[in-house]
Amino acid sequence: MAPAVSANRLELLQIADAVAREKSIDREVVLEAMAEAIQKAARSRYGAENEIRARINPQTGDIRLVRLLEVVDNVENDAVQIDMKSAQRRNPAAQAGDLIEDELPPVDFGRIAAQTAKQVIVQKVRDAERERQYDEYKDRIGEIVNGIVKRVEYGNVIVDLGRGEAIVRRDELLPRETFRNGDRVRAYIYDVRREQRGPQIFLSRSHPQFMAKLFAQEVPEIYDGIIEIKAVARDPGSRAKIAVLSNDSSIDPVGACVGMRGSRVQAVVNELQGEKIDIIQWSPDAATFIVNALAPAEVVKVVLDEDAQRIEVVVPDDQLSLAIGRRGQNVRLASQLTGWDIDILTEAEESERRQAEFLSRTTMFAEALDVDEMIAQLLASEGFSSIEEVAYVDLGEIADIEGFDEDTAQEIQSRAVEFIERQNAEYDAKRRELGVADEVGEVEGVTPKMLVAFGENDIKSVEDLAGCATDDLIGWNEMGNGERKHQQGILEDFDVSAEDANALIMQARLKAGWITEADLAQEEESEEEGSEEAGEVGEEA
Repeated sequence: MAPAVSANRLELLQIADAVAREKSIDREVVLEAMAEAIQKAARSRYGAENEIRARINPQTGDIRLVRLLEVVDNVENDAVQIDMKSAQRRNPAAQAGDLIEDELPPVDFGRIAAQTAKQVIVQKVRDAERERQYDEYKDRIGEIVNGIVKRVEYGNVIVDLGRGEAIVRRDELLPRETFRNGDRVRAYIYDVRREQRGPQIFLSRSHPQFMAKLFAQEVPEIYDGIIEIKAVARDPGSRAKIAVLSNDSSIDPVGACVGMRGSRVQAVVNELQGEKIDIIQWSPDAATFIVNALAPAEVVKVVLDEDAQRIEVVVPDDQLSLAIGRRGQNVRLASQLTGWDIDILTEAEESERRQAEFLSRTTMFAEALDVDEMIAQLLASEGFSSIEEVAYVDLGEIADIEGFDEDTAQEIQSRAVEFIERQNAEYDAKRRELGVADEVGEVEGVTPKMLVAFGENDIKSVEDLAGCATDDLIGWNEMGNGERKHQQGILEDFDVSAEDANALIMQARLKAGWITEADLAQEEESEEEGSEEAGEVGEEA
């Protein structure tokens, strides 16, 4: 009988080794699963109320079964407890609370017990395999992997990576791209998550970083860090733009990415099913970068609004369709690449708009100041854009306008001040009607016109204003369906910068007693330090 037992023990260790090798998990984990299976079978044989442990010797394969008994003064459950006297007969050093091991004879597995043991082992090994898979791939997010298509389910592609299984969802594939079983596939790991059915490895072929990583594989200078990929924007399967910067002035980043006769970029294009790629030189100057991003269109002029992250681009009339691109693709990709909203105008449209603005300002000055059209036109052509500018500018600036003298300038400025006072009185009446408290008007930087805007947006007390965020006042951008959407701010039409809006809120908090003068001074100091540091970084760049 002994040789049979030793053969069984040897077989047990061989099975453990084989499973560990096949599933790429520790042998100890497999032996642990086997011990737990034996434990479960022993419980069903000796009674579930017993605390039974099974131990397998990893060298010999010997199985040892013990029942754990807790040493107590008064035994309430003899299945799991032993009295002090009996315990000390076995071990003289036994104390209350200790555990005594009671040796049990080996279990002869029945058919059902063996089946249960098998299920426990299979489940434990599967759990260990999943854990190993998660640990292996969780740190590989951002890498490109190669695999073989295992099956296709409802358009989603299941990929065998060799040591794991991954999924490329239908929306992460390139348009019109199809895979069949056995096809080789290259994709980007963008997420690894623990889920109910085990770890899920999510792959993508449409992710912008997939293209960036493909370039890193094809262009040694990117891999070595000499060339940096600063931004990528893709319309998967159709067109893409990639912005690159060289850290070595002797290397042209665009040329390095294109390669000899376009060999490097062509390798990426082939992998992406013919997706056209524009390689653009990145620039720290927003206007230059945006002009480069709109290539191949030529740009005549740009006007930046840094607070709103918006830029107006003027192109020649014959370049408009090229700048916008088919179905707005070129301008959309340029906007995604740069992070700016881009408005494109032709030279004719810009000229028309300038004339319309000039006419609008002329009409405003003529009506508000009760002057003739010629005087109103002179004010508009000299760059005055609001009644406030005329009212509070140095008198000499108005007197210096050709055809004006000091008396005319004085009269124009007096009329501007009177108009503002009349308007402020109207705003004040409207503000009271809306229920905005007088104290809000006492906050430094708040104008009567702002009070009306506050009232219309339910900001009626100093506390309401103090509780606002800068974005609430000046608006903000958010991404939705791959496009940037602008949300309107309360003071959007007031030419208020982010700094002005923040200062307004801080003054309201000071007035509301939320902060002290010392807090405000500290805030201003830290802002100044931040802007100095930003300036230094800009100079370095």
